[in-house]
Amino acid sequence: MFTKAKQTTEFIIQTVAPIFNKNGYAATSLSDITKATGLTKGAIYGNFKNKEELAVAAFNTTVKNMLRRITNHQSLSDSPLEKLFLIADFYRNYYNYSQELGGCPVLNMGVDAKHQNPLLYERVQYTINKIQSNLGKIIETGILKKEIYEHINPTQYSKRLYTMIIGAIFMTHTLEDNSYLMETMDQIDAIIHKELKQ
Repeated sequence: MFTKAKQTTEFIIQTVAPIFNKNGYAATSLSDITKATGLTKGAIYGNFKNKEELAVAAFNTTVKNMLRRITNHQSLSDSPLEKLFLIADFYRNYYNYSQELGGCPVLNMGVDAKHQNPLLYERVQYTINKIQSNLGKIIETGILKKEIYEHINPTQYSKRLYTMIIGAIFMTHTLEDNSYLMETMDQIDAIIHKELKQ
């Protein structure tokens, strides 16, 4: 059971996370935060040292929820190869899901935080590395299980696949055209079939 203070902290994070994600760190003002939460400036800063700390907490929550969804979707199969197909399948529906969040948090905050908020930028870098590392581990397991060719470089392919994904997310959100994600996921499926599958 959360204490009242912890409940307030969680309420603030959950309420402002989509605002930070949509507007960006610099463009989200304290008045935006107080208006959305209905709390005073003192109540906000009683729970967070500053706006930077709140932005990092909001990003962490948004990304944790997103990664949980990806993990749940890929857990539909025990096969490493099938997990790769399931990741592509997840991103086919990512546009609608990320619209609820105010856009893709990795993309939005990566661009926004680089020159504005070093702590937040570090969290974005950590998240990208974690996603790529998870992809790499799936490929490594696939090699061990003889589902993926042993000459494949897991690091190289995880970077390649995630670069394709994040590029497609950028184009889809910028042009409001989901075909970029759909077609790129088809290309990733083809790479898995033609280059990875043993």
